[in-house]
Amino acid sequence: MSLSVPMPDRDRLLRLWGLPALIVIALQAGTEHLMGHVWTCACGTVKLFEADVASSGNSQQFADWYTPSHIEHGFLFFGLGYLLLRRFPRHVWFYVALGLESFWEILENTPLIIDRYRAATISLNYYGDSVLNSVMDLIMMMAGFWLAARLPVWLTVALAVSAELLTLYIIRDNLTLNVLMLIHPVEAIRTWQGGL
Repeated sequence: MSLSVPMPDRDRLLRLWGLPALIVIALQAGTEHLMGHVWTCACGTVKLFEADVASSGNSQQFADWYTPSHIEHGFLFFGLGYLLLRRFPRHVWFYVALGLESFWEILENTPLIIDRYRAATISLNYYGDSVLNSVMDLIMMMAGFWLAARLPVWLTVALAVSAELLTLYIIRDNLTLNVLMLIHPVEAIRTWQGGL
């Protein structure tokens, strides 16, 4: 008697997970480009990581200090899937997460949200993401979702808390403060963040 577990059909996995992701990435990238966003940084260079949050390369490169917040989105979407979509297979949770993150990335790059960031936060020179950065944000959410599906809950929570504390220490911003300042700006926080 064999104790081996059959491997999932790779074609089926690609259809359930990979193909929808590629379609959403293409639609998001095309939409943002049609909205007038540049493919890559207008500065003329492409970097793997932009460390300076005050530079014109922030939100333009493959990754920056806001990348951990998109991984956290994946953690949160997986948790919401567990709470709200438990009777559905996990690939359905993934589709919902993919759709919500892509919708947010497009909305975040509209004048409505760009102007809100500039008015309510320290992001005075924010003019939206490059298509590259926005697509990478979506991919980072997928990575977070993938990790949350495989890691123990305690480790996922520990990673999220660590990411929040690290970015709070380094750039005086994180997912929690970003959401707070977008919804209900606190002048004392804005002043503290501006002192970086």
